[in-house]
Amino acid sequence: MIERIRSGGKLTFAQQLKLTVQLSWPAMMAQLSSIMMQYIDAAMVGRLGADDSASVGLVSTSLWLFWGICSAVTMGFSVQVAHSIGAGDHKRARNILRQGITSCLIFSLIVAAVGAAIAYPLPHWLGGNDTVCPKASLYFLVFVLALPLLTMNYLGGGMLRCAGNMKVPGGLNVMMCILDVIFNFFLIFPTRHIEVAGIGFTMPGAGLGVLGAALGTVSAEIVTAASMMWFLCFRQEGMAIAREKGRFRPVREVLRKAMKVSAPMTLEHAVICGAQIAVTVIVAPLGIMAIAANAFAVTAESICYMPGYGIGDAATTLVGQSYGAKRLDLARRFGYITVGLGMFTMTVMGVVLYFCAPWVMELMSPVDEIVSLGVRSLRIEAFAEPMFAASIVAYGVMIGVGDTIVPAAMNFGSIWLVRLPLAALLAPSMGLAGVWLAMCIELTFRGAIFLYRLLRGTWLKKGL
Repeated sequence: MIERIRSGGKLTFAQQLKLTVQLSWPAMMAQLSSIMMQYIDAAMVGRLGADDSASVGLVSTSLWLFWGICSAVTMGFSVQVAHSIGAGDHKRARNILRQGITSCLIFSLIVAAVGAAIAYPLPHWLGGNDTVCPKASLYFLVFVLALPLLTMNYLGGGMLRCAGNMKVPGGLNVMMCILDVIFNFFLIFPTRHIEVAGIGFTMPGAGLGVLGAALGTVSAEIVTAASMMWFLCFRQEGMAIAREKGRFRPVREVLRKAMKVSAPMTLEHAVICGAQIAVTVIVAPLGIMAIAANAFAVTAESICYMPGYGIGDAATTLVGQSYGAKRLDLARRFGYITVGLGMFTMTVMGVVLYFCAPWVMELMSPVDEIVSLGVRSLRIEAFAEPMFAASIVAYGVMIGVGDTIVPAAMNFGSIWLVRLPLAALLAPSMGLAGVWLAMCIELTFRGAIFLYRLLRGTWLKKGL
């Protein structure tokens, strides 16, 4: 059915909905598998104690900043590929891919160098104590040094999804989750005696603790990135650049369009993560238990909103290809369908989160105080999931046409003008619950303004 978008064929509402679900399902599974990796890391590190949990939680938002900046840069090239494929110009799509590889590698190397330079002082800037900071610095350093390879994972997955291939990125992300379990199992814990069905044996282990968690996850992502890029460059129909010669040197027009998409996204992600780091600073004075509970609760809540990001990926593909084929009415309809599907899915996930919060937190930490703080936070946040979905998927819709400046400003304004002042106001009296109440209010507000802009339709006039 996706071929009908490019050829101008008619699609009924039922077919549009079916196509949305078909593309969303693998993307949702890919997002969920990445979240399972965070669950695995959190659960395994949580068994090491509150200090190790806090060391990971202290720098987690800073890592999201660096990852997100690199991911946003790849989107500037992926959106152009979606438009080119929608217009039936596969040769141009391959040229954009080559230029994207060069540009993203150079950019990620610069970002990695910046990250390595601040790895040591960063945990101290965030308010960590002498027990937590050394492990936090090491954890952060391992991830930022691997950024160039991780960026290729983002680029490969984004290009495949914009070409309409959701299954390969989804399958490879599931593989990454399995590899993460295996690598972490041997790297985090020391050699130990284990009994299974009454049979005892010695299980080897490196005993690297927090460092092992970082190395295990990075190793899994590197294997996945290599597999993703191999399939994209050698096997993906219409995109296999290995089958022909071409120049990898970026040209001005492609870079200009990539910057139009990526620059607002990169700036927006930077300021949002900056706000999340500011939230970490607000939480830090509440103590190690609050830092660990906040980090675990953020990870736990992500299982609710990652399906929304999966549907947002599908929305970017469907809207982008419709826009490239100059079918604006179809792009608008796909926007409405994907946002509706996202809100329904995340509403269900929010209900599940509310009732399963105690079990989820107990999975991550054996410390009663951390579990109690986390459960209370998650049950507050569950009420924001429907409107959070609206903002996530509507953002994906607008990215599909290349409209990023206004949505970026909306995200920036919402988190800095609503969430942070409320969190600073409520934290002294309500503790961690006040921080999460501020988040709930802000996400509801953000969803409302994104729905308003989606229904107005002005985003269709702001594309590439």
